[in-house]
Amino acid sequence: MSFRDLCNYIVIDSDVAPGPNPWPIIGNLDIIGRFENPFQGFGTLAEQYGDIYSLTLGHTRCLIVNNLDLIREVLNKNGKFFGGRPNFLRYDKLFGGDRNNSLALCNWSQLQQKRRNLARRHCSPKESTSYFTKMSTVGCIEIDHLMERLKNEIVPGQPIDVKPIINAACANMFYQYMCSMRFDYDDVEFKQFVRFFDEIFWEINQGHPLDFLPWLLPFYTGHLNRISYWSKTIRKFILDRVVNERELNVDPDEPDTDFTDVLLKSLVENKNMSRNTIIFMLEDFLGGHSAVGNLVMLALAYIAQNPNIGTKIQYEVDIISNNGERSINLSDMSEMPYTMATIFEVLRYSSSPIVPHVATEDTAISGFGVTTGTIVFINNYILNKGPQYWSNPDQFYPDRFLEEKSTVKNMKEDNRSSENEPTKFQLRKNLSHFLPFSIGKRTCIGQNLVRAFGFILLANILMRYNIKSHDLSTIKIKPASLALPADCFSLLLSPRI
Repeated sequence: MSFRDLCNYIVIDSDVAPGPNPWPIIGNLDIIGRFENPFQGFGTLAEQYGDIYSLTLGHTRCLIVNNLDLIREVLNKNGKFFGGRPNFLRYDKLFGGDRNNSLALCNWSQLQQKRRNLARRHCSPKESTSYFTKMSTVGCIEIDHLMERLKNEIVPGQPIDVKPIINAACANMFYQYMCSMRFDYDDVEFKQFVRFFDEIFWEINQGHPLDFLPWLLPFYTGHLNRISYWSKTIRKFILDRVVNERELNVDPDEPDTDFTDVLLKSLVENKNMSRNTIIFMLEDFLGGHSAVGNLVMLALAYIAQNPNIGTKIQYEVDIISNNGERSINLSDMSEMPYTMATIFEVLRYSSSPIVPHVATEDTAISGFGVTTGTIVFINNYILNKGPQYWSNPDQFYPDRFLEEKSTVKNMKEDNRSSENEPTKFQLRKNLSHFLPFSIGKRTCIGQNLVRAFGFILLANILMRYNIKSHDLSTIKIKPASLALPADCFSLLLSPRI
């Protein structure tokens, strides 16, 4: 070890972030357990210990970072040192016994970089590309199926359990886009596939004592077996209904039809990719439909609670669609800022937690030492709900994402200005503190899919239906989570006249 390395080691070892003293065995879990929302608790503790402090959860040392500059330091400036993920037993059960099969829950590696590079064109499609156009096309095709289904399911004046139907529509959008196929809503295996993915999305968004107290395993055996069953059933469905037949007909010389073609061809062209890796990649991306379904359900719930929001979306929809003469597609997104603002407000208000990062080597954050294996919690809840960033942060208010559209006022032929025209709005720019999909090399690679399909679903549902609740007290939403339980609440959908 050089003299310089020794000095660095001494600094890292001696500068320890402040924090409460831990109890034996449980550490500081008792403190976090006092809060209904752990991330709100993280912000409360920051008032006592500062914007960066340490907690011990079980026997695991953790650091909590609570402001924008620190978060950027971890995710951007020093992202190469924090590319790991927590080694939770639940994560392994979800991905065939090894969480590194997952794109989101794996440690950073060369394989992870290759997987992201392979997926980028299809799973992060940009506007003006053929992939973006394909997203719009398959989204609108599925909207027709969804509307037909809702028409047959809705009984006037009766609440409807709409979540399974919306999730099925989302799943078919992802299947059509990535696999060039769709399934009937009544297909029993498909319904099970959609249900189990919804259960898993809820599961991943929950914390469990088992994550930090692995000696509790005997008490969680049944739960872990259930998780394993969900994931195995999903994997079998993808193999039986998608991969096995397609695999037999792969022609490396033919143009790619979809993302499935890209993955299967990579087995021939890239010997570093295993079949197991490819299956899990496809599973991971198809599972993204659950995030979209839950996002749309939350938007509908907030509209039921705040009818004026639905009215404003419908105003945009009616203008763009010429009062419902055509479906809304992705080319309309830029002309419907309020609808997009509502989606962003759902993401802000729900403030779903960023997956924790893990230090892969000894380093430092803001001068405080971080040893290898330390879990770093990125408290984006404080970015989304902090009064220093937002006015009235506890109010659901999509308008906060809008600003007046700056236009050059041209004189008309009769020498009158355009001052009497209604004010036009656009989405606000430079919201550097709004990080719904994280930042850095581990940013969500499927965020464009989430925004696009979420927009198509929300706009077209509001075009045709008014959204209400038969009993607002049944709408129970857990804070700091984009996920809703698989069985949540019913809504009243009444056709618009």
